This record gives sequence, structure tokens and C-alpha cells, in this order.
Amino acid sequence: QVQLVESGGGLVQAGGSLRLSCEASGNIFSIEAMGWYRQPSGESRELVAVIGRGGSANYADSAKGRFTISRDNAKNKIYLQMNSLKFEDTGVYYCNADIKERGEVYHTPRWGQGTQVTVSS
Repeated sequence: QVQLVESGGGLVQAGGSLRLSCEASGNIFSIEAMGWYRQPSGESRELVAVIGRGGSANYADSAKGRFTISRDNAKNKIYLQMNSLKFEDTGVYYCNADIKERGEVYHTPRWGQGTQVTVSS
């Protein structure tokens, strides 16, 4: 069993900042890519940022210059520093990780339960 637990969401005014955290725990052998996705109400889930095990990161155009993803491999954690937040950043933010459990052959994508981010205009 593997769990991804997000934290750090909340209500913030436009222009403000939030820092999201996600920790993976359980029967983990290795983790490859980890990332953040968001799902605005009534819309599809979309990629915000992803980071490889070596630290290389990619961002959605909407996140470039404002968000920073980082990773602590020793703790199986990732973070998303979100600055200059806009109303359109509102949504449920989900943590995703490609995890191989002990005894498995392949890495498979796992999801957290999500954390709500609400930006007031």
C-alpha cells in the first residue's frame, strides 16, 4: 500500500502565495517522476508542474515564472511554491507520483486525495 498525502491548500487573496506539500509513504521501492495537477470546478484535471528524480522540472505555461516545484528524494516529498496567485489558479490540487512498490516490476501512477486552493479576486 502506498499513500500520497497533500497539505498546504487554503484561501488566499489574489497576488498572495501558498506552498503545497506532498509526501509519499508506504511500501515504496522507488519513485520516478512526481508532479502537481489541478482541477478547477467542472473542468478537467490539468498538469501544473512535474519534476524528475534528478530534479529536472517542467511547467504548464500558466505556471511558468510564478510556481516552483521542488523535491526531497530522501523524504519522498515534493513541494509547490505558488506566488502571484490569480483567481484562475483556484481548484483542487492533486499530487501524482510514478511509484514502484517492493516486489513490483513497473512504476505506476498514484494520486493523492487533493487539497483545495481558493484564490479570491
